[in-house]
Amino acid sequence: MLKKQLSILLAIGLMGCSGAENNKQAKSSQPAVSEQTTTVVVPNELSVNVAIAGNSWIVNSPEKTANLIGDKGLTNWSDSNDEIVTYVYFTQVGELAIGLQGFVESGLSEVEVTLGSESKIVEFNNTTSEQIYAGNFNVGSVGYHAITIKGLSSEAQSFANISDVLLGGSAAKGQLFYVKEDFYWGRRGPSVHLGYQVEDPSKDYQWFYSELEVVSGQDIIGSYFMANGFAEGYFGIQVNSETERRVLFSVWSPHVTDDPSTIPEDKRIKLLDKGEEVYSGKFGNEGSGGQSYLVYDWLADTRYQFLLKVSPVSGTNTDYTAFFKAESDQAWQLIAKFRRPQTSTYIKRPHSFLENFLTEMGNQERAAQYTNQWLRDTEGQWHELTKATFTYDATARKRSRLDYQGGVVGNEFFLRNGGFFTGNTELGTQLERPSNNALSITLPQSP
Repeated sequence: MLKKQLSILLAIGLMGCSGAENNKQAKSSQPAVSEQTTTVVVPNELSVNVAIAGNSWIVNSPEKTANLIGDKGLTNWSDSNDEIVTYVYFTQVGELAIGLQGFVESGLSEVEVTLGSESKIVEFNNTTSEQIYAGNFNVGSVGYHAITIKGLSSEAQSFANISDVLLGGSAAKGQLFYVKEDFYWGRRGPSVHLGYQVEDPSKDYQWFYSELEVVSGQDIIGSYFMANGFAEGYFGIQVNSETERRVLFSVWSPHVTDDPSTIPEDKRIKLLDKGEEVYSGKFGNEGSGGQSYLVYDWLADTRYQFLLKVSPVSGTNTDYTAFFKAESDQAWQLIAKFRRPQTSTYIKRPHSFLENFLTEMGNQERAAQYTNQWLRDTEGQWHELTKATFTYDATARKRSRLDYQGGVVGNEFFLRNGGFFTGNTELGTQLERPSNNALSITLPQSP
């Protein structure tokens, strides 16, 4: 029932959080609507350049997106079945002039530009890059709009090399949101987080339990649904390809670097144990440390349980042990046990997040439900985490992307990002789910 509720919210694009009287509803940070102005549009008023490199994808083809869209924009484009979509968020309705910056290698080429139900034909016959006016369109609502380019005919091997979509007119005089810099991160899209509020931070918490369910159709390649995050690492599930999914558990080294080979021996994460068929190794690029994963064909619309134990040992080290299972399973599956040197801590900063790690999948929407979060202190008492603060990453903070949400449906938190939907959640929104009052699980014997 709950996943149906969230599916409905995703379908209609609402902020859907129950119990607004208790500040559980996610506040919208959608920009205010500017008043429409009347503007006569001429081609030389195409003053806004939206770079294909940071804002465009080829519909239903991640492979072609990766191969044809790069730093120079769209190149080597020869398939008339390809539809190139560019996304822009408009805060003002009205007339919109659209043009293209590009060239054709030789001869004459025709492409079609579409916004909503309106289409115009653009002719390329220039062998050097120029601004080419397509025509005037109408932006009828505030929010994200998709500008689609499709090849019609060409005398050259490709339709055109296009670096930018050009905009002008009254709709373009309002504030526009699109990726202007850091194209790698902008194409990945915004990451969204739930920071759980610990009622008594003075206690030492040794165990962290939570549950996660990915919504049907939202289990998109490139997604990392992180369930049990902590100050020194993370634990969740990924979609790595059409044929491979993983349960991933990683712990950062206390030595800050993106190159794991440079970590001194006395600051390296040590693997103490791991489960059957679990891979272990090093990771880098976004910090470095010890990584483990289990190739596991997890399913959408299925509840999974995550259990993490964090214990200081010997005064100067801390052990991190992760267990995983489907709700219907009887026994816990050990993922791995790592030792982090120069660290003495229990669980700090419990959190969850949702991210996309493939640029070619940044135009796809993903969502998951996070629930039943608990901490167990060193005295054996469980403490439920029913409150969370919604936050996001630098891509969202810069307003490069506005397709992010967090909220509450039923007794579950949810996170949602990607896909260029309209309706975002304000940074720092306080969320609260109903309490489940009790937790009934059997702790595994720690290795």
